[in-house]
Amino acid sequence: MNNPQRIPVTILTGFLGSGKTTLLNRILKENHGKRIAVIENEFGEIGVDQELVIHGEEEVVEMNNGCICCTVRGDLLRIIKKLLKDKRKFDYILIETTGLADPAPVAQTFLTDEELSQKVQLEGIVTVVDSKHILQQIDRSPEAKEQIAFADVILLNKSDLVTPEELDQLEKKIRGINAVAKIHRTVNGEIPIDHVLHVGGFNLDRALDVDPKFLEIEYPFEFAGVYKLGKGRHRLQLSKGPDPSMKTFVGVFDTEQPELSDALLNDVAMQFSGKPIPVAHGKTLGLLPGFYELVITEDENTFDLHLDGDGHLGLFTQHHPTEFQLTLHNADKRAQEPLHFREFKPTHSHDNEVSSVGIEFEGEIDLKKLNDWFGALLMNAGQDLFRFKGFLSIQGFNTLCVLQGVHMLFDYKPFRSFEPNERRKNTLVFIGRNLDRNFLTQGFLSCKAD
Repeated sequence: MNNPQRIPVTILTGFLGSGKTTLLNRILKENHGKRIAVIENEFGEIGVDQELVIHGEEEVVEMNNGCICCTVRGDLLRIIKKLLKDKRKFDYILIETTGLADPAPVAQTFLTDEELSQKVQLEGIVTVVDSKHILQQIDRSPEAKEQIAFADVILLNKSDLVTPEELDQLEKKIRGINAVAKIHRTVNGEIPIDHVLHVGGFNLDRALDVDPKFLEIEYPFEFAGVYKLGKGRHRLQLSKGPDPSMKTFVGVFDTEQPELSDALLNDVAMQFSGKPIPVAHGKTLGLLPGFYELVITEDENTFDLHLDGDGHLGLFTQHHPTEFQLTLHNADKRAQEPLHFREFKPTHSHDNEVSSVGIEFEGEIDLKKLNDWFGALLMNAGQDLFRFKGFLSIQGFNTLCVLQGVHMLFDYKPFRSFEPNERRKNTLVFIGRNLDRNFLTQGFLSCKAD
């Protein structure tokens, strides 16, 4: 049952290119009289989605430094809590996730944070599906299946690109993944607003059926330990592991019997969403406490800690210490074992072959060169291009054009008129598998007008 004292929240998700931003704009254009806060998350080196969102009475916040379901969860908490303190008093919060997000950890945020659960209410998860491409996306990307599995409402968008018989088969396939979600067939996200907002509340029981560990919090670190250390110098020692760095939070406990409580873990998770201090081999980890990025080389690596007196030290590491043969030695060079520790499941990760490439340059685009290049590119690599989008300054046009594409399909259309004396600039972001940065960059630059 809805609690009128809490602000309703809807999570809008869907795989890359499904039409989430189009649906979001349709919601914002409706004459609903609500003050809506919109939180945008992009997976890409260059953020373009915020400019594509209609701005009116809404507050639009963009997060483009990672996937909202993993590395920026602390940012999500911070932004929402800031919105709750805003004097303008929002009626609704919409969260548009990146197309590579697992919606479960996002929904979990509203159910496991005590302060948040008292002030906001998760209304539901709305998943937008690209009817033409979803079957191949389900087969190749677990995120696409997860987005369907956790949905309360599913929109079979772009339904005009497939036959009614294909839509029937697609709906049958989706029913095999999620038997209870409401399904609507849409074109360009056209749907009455009450079909996607106020949909009756998020179904926690069904989420637990899909994933029995749904309420197990996903932290951005895999290990937390408490060590009892004396005054003097102590040393962290690592070997080369799976990453060229190890993000680590180090803190000193004031209490004599420190505990790795959920409140403490949430505080550290917030720190992990910030920018770490880089520390090179042989250097000291600054003033405690702090969030550090240990820069790792091919050889053995050492990082020093200095304590002014006896105390308890907390160590929170991005990866499990065994992956880096991490040890903590005291002033007598004896290895220290934690008084107590907790281990956590690895954070949600994406296919390592999936990445993004962002390209920007000033000048104008030759439309024929662009069409020729895209035609050849999509014929050879279209299946690996999940999504591409950007803004183009095309020679001979007095408007900035927006380009959007999914796999083999793309189009560009006028977006807005250029401002007087505005510099002509082109921005293009590719998201896909096995992307060749140099090849894409040189190809796009070759489309520049002479």
